[in-house]
Amino acid sequence: MTTKNLQIATIGGGCFWCTEAVFQEIKGVENVVSGYSGGKAPGRPTYREVCSGLTGDAEVVQVTFDANVISYDDILIIFMTTHDPTTLNRQGADRGTQYRSVIFYHNYKQKEIAETVIDELSKYYENPIVTELSEAVTFYEAEKEHQDFYKNNPEYGYCGFVIDPKLAKLRKLHSDKLK
Repeated sequence: MTTKNLQIATIGGGCFWCTEAVFQEIKGVENVVSGYSGGKAPGRPTYREVCSGLTGDAEVVQVTFDANVISYDDILIIFMTTHDPTTLNRQGADRGTQYRSVIFYHNYKQKEIAETVIDELSKYYENPIVTELSEAVTFYEAEKEHQDFYKNNPEYGYCGFVIDPKLAKLRKLHSDKLK
């Protein structure tokens, strides 16, 4: 039996429901938790507060993955190619700093990898990549109703219009990484 090499990636690519749904389909991903990070307000923010844009938090997911199965590089490549990293504070109709594209690195190695991935992928985008790269700060788990949202609410309109196309893109671009 091989020992797992569990690591954490904290990323935000717009609505956390979308990012969560993408990473729940990836081999080597042990857990995905929707939450908030990057804000300046004291204490645990609520969904309503984050949506106001006043806390400075981004909707993010914390991905626990086995680096013996999938690399941090691959996590970031999947992340960067399943949302639009060239739109500032926006993903589709979702607008505001809470929907920014962001990578919160947990150590220097993750920062270096993120810089390399962003640099390498930038040549494939017409517009500049605006993904924020910041040191990881406190992660606040989102309310229960935001966890496993797509799995629990596949008939919800947003899921069909926004999440389903992202999952189709994932399956097309990264079929070799799916569970």
